[in-house]
Amino acid sequence: MNVLRLFSLVVPMFFFMACQSPQQEPRLVDNVDPFIGTGAHGHVFPGATTPFGMVQLSPNNGVSGWDWCSGYHISSNVIAGFTHMHLSGTGIGDLGDLLITPTTQTVVADTTAGGKNFLNPYKHQFSHEQEGAVPGYYWVNLDNGDIKAELTAGKRTGFHKYTFSKAGEAALIVDLAHAINWDKAVDTYIKQESPMLFTGYRKSQGWANDQWVYFAIEVNQPVTSFKAGNGGELNDAKEIKGTDTRAVLGFDIANQKPLLVKVGLSSASIKGAIKSIATDAPHWDFDQVKEEASNAWEQELQKIKISTTDQDQKTVFYTALYRSMIAPNMHSDANHEYKGLDGKVNKADGFDRYTVFSLWDTFRANHPLFTITQPERVRDFVHSFMAIYREGGLLPVWELVGNETNCMIGYHAIPVITDAWKKGLITDIPGDELLKAMVKSATQDKGGINHLNKYGFIPAELENESVSKALEYIYDDWCIAQMAKAVGNEAVYETFMERALFYKNHFDASTGFMRGKHANGKWKEDFDPLFSSHRDDEYTEGNAWQYSWFVPHDIAGLIQLHGSNDAFVTKLDSLFSIEEELKGENASPDISGLIGQYAHGNEPSHHVAYLYNYVGMPWKTAEKVREILNSMYTTATDGICGNEDCGQMSAWYVLSSLGFYPVNPAEANYVIGSPLFDEVDISLPMNKHFRIIAKNNSPENIYVQKVSLNGQALTKSWFSHADMIKGGTLEIEMGPQPNKTWGTKSEDVPPSMSR
Repeated sequence: MNVLRLFSLVVPMFFFMACQSPQQEPRLVDNVDPFIGTGAHGHVFPGATTPFGMVQLSPNNGVSGWDWCSGYHISSNVIAGFTHMHLSGTGIGDLGDLLITPTTQTVVADTTAGGKNFLNPYKHQFSHEQEGAVPGYYWVNLDNGDIKAELTAGKRTGFHKYTFSKAGEAALIVDLAHAINWDKAVDTYIKQESPMLFTGYRKSQGWANDQWVYFAIEVNQPVTSFKAGNGGELNDAKEIKGTDTRAVLGFDIANQKPLLVKVGLSSASIKGAIKSIATDAPHWDFDQVKEEASNAWEQELQKIKISTTDQDQKTVFYTALYRSMIAPNMHSDANHEYKGLDGKVNKADGFDRYTVFSLWDTFRANHPLFTITQPERVRDFVHSFMAIYREGGLLPVWELVGNETNCMIGYHAIPVITDAWKKGLITDIPGDELLKAMVKSATQDKGGINHLNKYGFIPAELENESVSKALEYIYDDWCIAQMAKAVGNEAVYETFMERALFYKNHFDASTGFMRGKHANGKWKEDFDPLFSSHRDDEYTEGNAWQYSWFVPHDIAGLIQLHGSNDAFVTKLDSLFSIEEELKGENASPDISGLIGQYAHGNEPSHHVAYLYNYVGMPWKTAEKVREILNSMYTTATDGICGNEDCGQMSAWYVLSSLGFYPVNPAEANYVIGSPLFDEVDISLPMNKHFRIIAKNNSPENIYVQKVSLNGQALTKSWFSHADMIKGGTLEIEMGPQPNKTWGTKSEDVPPSMSR
C-alpha cells in the first residue's frame, strides 16, 4: 500500500475517533461565583486563595466602613491596591496586610497629614465589567486598561501578574501602613536584599491585638530604583523601620513583558516567608500556580457532587461549598512555626496550626460539615485548639492570627471537640486532656460564668446579654458532660448534666419566652420580645423571639416547658408569621434575613426550622427549609442575607440543600429536611460514598413521603453520622402534599436529652 493511500485512510479514522471520544467532564469550579456576597452585608472578598490557605490575595477599595470588613464591596469602583490577608464575611474588620499597587505614574513623597494621603493619587478606577474571578484567580483592568492585574495564590504565597499597556517606567508601591477599618500598624520594616528580593514585616494592633506578618517579595526583573520612608517620606535608604513604612520599587518595563511578583508570608520569621515562596512557587510560571490553585479547589468541590438541571442552584451550591472552605486559615509556616497567643514563636509538632476560628458562628454547621468533607483537617483544628489552650490558658472563643479576641459568647470550641471525639476523628490526644481543657473554660470567673454557677441563671443586672450567654454556656456544658461520659469521668458528667438543665431557669411559662431575671429571682421588668439593643440587652444580636429556641441539646425539654406539642407548634408557627419588626433604637444590624421573627441572616436562628421534626411534623420543617433555601440564597452579589461569617451561612445551605442538618452539632445526628437536588454523591474516607436520591423531586414536590436507608425503610426523621460514614444510599421519595404518617410517632422523632 502506498503512503498516500495509507494517509487517506488513517487521517479520516483519526478525526472520527477524535469526534467519538467522550467529552471532558465539566469542572465544578466553573460553577463558583466569588462575587456572590460582595454586595449588601455579605462582607466577603472576591480575590484569590486556596482551600484553608494562609494567603487571601484580593483587592482593597481603600474605604473604611462596616461593609468593607473584607476590604472590598461591589458598590465601589476604586482599587487602592491588593493585600494578602482578608477575613471572609466577618462583622468586624481586620487584616488587609501588605498592600501592593502598580502604577505608571511617578511616585512622589507626600508628608501631608502624616502620610495618610500618600496612596490617593495612585488609586485606580475600574469597571466591574472589566474584572472577574474564579476559585484561585482574580483579574481586573485598572484605569481603563492601562494595567491588567492578575492574582493567584499558593498555600502561603501570593502571586501577582501585571501587564502594562505600554513600555516605559512603572512602579510598585508597597504600603505597610495601609489597614482595613480597625487595624493599625505599630512596627513596620522593609529591606532591599537584592535587586529582585525584598523582605520585612508588619506588626499591628486591631481586632487582633498583636498581629505579626513577615514577608518576602520577589520580582522577575531587577528594580531600577528603590525608595522607602515613613510618614509619606521617600529616601534612597536600602532599609527602613517605623510605624508607617512605605516603599516604591521602580522598573523599566519592556513592551508587553509582564511584571511578576511573588509574596511569601509567615507569622514567625522572614526565613519562613522566604521558604513559603520556595515551597509554593520556586519558578516564575504564573499559569502553573493558577492551575494548581484551581485544581486544589476542584479536588475539594468534587467531594460532593450534585445532580440538578437548575444552573442557578449549581452556582449557589458550589459557591457555598467553596465559601465553607476559605476559613479556618493556615497559620503555621513552611517551617511549622507560628506566632502564638503567648507572644512567642512556637512550633506545630505533628500538625498544621490553623487560625481564624469564628466559633460562635461555625460550631453550628460548618464544623459538622468538616467532619464529612475534611476529617483529616478536623484533627488539625482540634490540635490547634489545644495549642491555643497551652499558650493562652483557655480554649479559643474567637481566635485570630495568634490572638484571642474574646468576641461573641459561649466557649464553642467545646462542641467542636466533642463532635470530633464522638465521630472518632481524634485519636492522638488523650480524652482526659481534652476534658481538662473544657472544664477550665467552663469554670472561669468572668463573662457571667461565675453567676451561672452560683444562681443557676445569669442575673440581668450583673451581666449584659445575660440570657444569650446563659443558654450558650448551658449547651456547651451538656457537651462537656458527653465528653466526660465518653472518657469515664462520672463526677464531671453528673456536674455538667445538672448544669445542662439550667436553661429552664430562664424560661417564663407565662410568656413562653426565655427572659432576663434578677438575682432575687424576679423577672426583669418592661419585657418586649421584639426589643433588641446591640449594646445593652439580655440577648446577643437578637431578641427573645430568636433566642428562646436555643436549647439544641434538649428540644424535648423545651417542648415540655411549653406545656404540650400543640402549644410548642403554635409558638413556632408564630415565629415565622409575626410581623418583621424590631423594636429599639439600637437594634443589631446582624438581625437580617427575616421571615417573621426568624432571622436567617444571623446564627442563633439556624437550627430553628428543623424543630418541627421534634413534635412529629416534619412536613412543616420541609416547608420552612425550602422557603429559606429559595429566598435567602441567590446568584446575585447580594445573594447572602447576612454576614457570611467564615463559612457558617454557606454551610447551612450546603447541608440543608443536601436534605439534612445537625440541630445539635455535637450529637453526631442529622435531622431530615427537604433535599433540593435529585441526586447527591458524597465522597467519604476509605473510598466510600454516601448517596442521597430524591425521587420525584421538583420545586412543587417538597414533602417527604417515605425514606429508606440502604434499602431498609426509615421511619425516623433523622439518621446518624455513623449511618453515613459507613457509606450507602439514602433514598427519599418526595411529593406535593405532606405525608402525615412519616416521622410522626414519638419513637421516630430525633433524640433529645429529656426523651
